[in-house]
Amino acid sequence: MPQSALNDGSSPGLVGNSRHRPLLWLILLGLVLGFAFQGTRGLWSPDEGRYVGAALQMLDSGNYLAPGYSPSELNFSKPPLTYWVIAGSLQVFGRNTWAARAPYAIALVLTMWVLYAMGKRLVPEKPWLPGLIYGCTLFPFFTANIISTDVFLTLFEGLAVLGFVRSIVFDGERDRRQGVTVMWLGFGLAFLTKGPPGLLPLLAILIYAASRDGWRSMGRLFTLPGIAAFLVVGFTWYLLAAWRYPWLLHYFLHQEVYGRIFTAVHRRHPGLFGWAVVYLPVLILGSLPWWPALFRAVRSSISRVQWRSWYRQHAIEPFLLLWFLVPFVVFCLSQSRLPLYVLPLFLPLSLLVALQLRDRIDLQVPRQRVMLCLWVIALVAAKGAAAYAMHPAEDNRQAAREIAAMTPLQDVAAVIVIVNTDAMYAIEEQTPWGLRLYLNKPVYGVAWRTPEGAASLCSAIREQHQTLVIVDHAIDPAAIQPALASCQVRAADPLGSWRGNALLRMQG
Repeated sequence: MPQSALNDGSSPGLVGNSRHRPLLWLILLGLVLGFAFQGTRGLWSPDEGRYVGAALQMLDSGNYLAPGYSPSELNFSKPPLTYWVIAGSLQVFGRNTWAARAPYAIALVLTMWVLYAMGKRLVPEKPWLPGLIYGCTLFPFFTANIISTDVFLTLFEGLAVLGFVRSIVFDGERDRRQGVTVMWLGFGLAFLTKGPPGLLPLLAILIYAASRDGWRSMGRLFTLPGIAAFLVVGFTWYLLAAWRYPWLLHYFLHQEVYGRIFTAVHRRHPGLFGWAVVYLPVLILGSLPWWPALFRAVRSSISRVQWRSWYRQHAIEPFLLLWFLVPFVVFCLSQSRLPLYVLPLFLPLSLLVALQLRDRIDLQVPRQRVMLCLWVIALVAAKGAAAYAMHPAEDNRQAAREIAAMTPLQDVAAVIVIVNTDAMYAIEEQTPWGLRLYLNKPVYGVAWRTPEGAASLCSAIREQHQTLVIVDHAIDPAAIQPALASCQVRAADPLGSWRGNALLRMQG
């Protein structure tokens, strides 16, 4: 379909002309929102420390194929793209918090650019509007300061949908084919970021394509260059990793797919109404300050007359609704639920809001410019306040300072954290992996109540020789003495207590 088919006939506003360079201003806004106070807050457990720790493990070991918690503990819960990006930033900018979070600020800017590119096709009179809305929305803004897989996943899913939009709003056959290739490239990167969840927008794309032009039209989305790009980018690492670790396929299918979707093994808000507890507050509060426009978009979507008009015009709104609803239903049905899972859904929401506001937003109006500036200042100020004022127990930098003040670390080669649990998942959640960045030492997590708990402790001590051991406050330090005797530990010197946990210096 040529681009003009989705134009509403409106002429470009003053903000959209070349003199004001809207894309440049949009990028500058993204840089301010993304990089302000980006390295001020310390890494918080559990996820931020774990991702950065895995990236440091890659840098220290040279093994970029297998992510790991520590030198002896692999971690295949996520594909490696997030770790690769963080490791690259740490290598270039140094081992510090700012470097760990810098890629997330860049991802915010790139996501705003992707929405700008979609806006050129869907909101041509004000292409900057979707990116502006996304960057200034509360939840996307704050998540750009959180180390996770979901910020990158959002970017790559947006890139994939941009390719699809180019394939249906095209200027020529070559433009359409390039759009399909970009779509599959985006899905390959999304799959390398988070596995099957990265393909959820593809379901919406296939449903929309079939409903608009029939099932046969879907064949135009499966081009040889596109499928090749998806397979090379998305599957090469999986094949190499499965060849190196033959048990990996079973782990992915059983633990990461079946376990997350159909069981409560990960203890992430399971149950009939767990989705409401997690997702509704994020969608309601996180969509500030765009509630009125979002309400109008929802009201339009339930109008039968509006749907008939959209269907006759091959409008884009039904696809945007599918892009939101299909993944959202899957997230609700899944038994593993976290707030960041719905971050990619703010892309279609931003486009729907932009379509509602394209005739109302005019940044040539002084009042609107002032309101936008005040909101940006409020966002940046809130980010700074959180960075300087909030120091929860999960702050790994604060924990590292406390431990360093209590313990002579110059002769310690690694930190071992013994957790009173029999669940390996609890090791992920309760070990302060971010200590590795601030103490510059590998961190091991030991699930003490598992059958292999004592053996894991001995293995880590023998591997590192001089270790600092943090014993869970629920474990009597005397209870680990038999294990230490079997390890033939030469000395176990008590160093006091940190947050109720015993500190021991081991010489293996």
